[in-house]
Amino acid sequence: MKKLFHLTKSGIEELEAEKAELLIKRADTAEAIKTARELGDLAENAEYQSARAEQDRNDARLEEIDHILANAEIIKASRGKAVALGSTVTLKHPGGKELTVQIVGTIEADPANDKISDESPIGKALLGKKEGESVDIVKPAETTTYTVLSIR
Repeated sequence: MKKLFHLTKSGIEELEAEKAELLIKRADTAEAIKTARELGDLAENAEYQSARAEQDRNDARLEEIDHILANAEIIKASRGKAVALGSTVTLKHPGGKELTVQIVGTIEADPANDKISDESPIGKALLGKKEGESVDIVKPAETTTYTVLSIR
């Protein structure tokens, strides 16, 4: 059974843009390898070894992106009453501070930019919650109870 990767439309666009950049970089790396080959002994040619390593990393990432895109399922923005994959949720901290996060698949997760994986402890705690409900967010040092203010 193949694994599906849940991505938003913008997540797919970001991967496609990265793929385009890597394809351009691939041509540049091929030219660097050609130039380094002309310098002679490949066994002791640091430029050649470096260019080959770069090409291997580049090709591995291209392969990974192709696999993700081939097995991607677009997340439909949830307009329901409960938090689901694709929802943007505004939470209220007991101290009054508000926090807005988007629930996304693991590939797109970026906590620094408020994109929380549906498989993370916070994402799991939020899934299925409705406006006005309380949710306990368990952190290593403490548990904080937030209130779901809005779901969009």
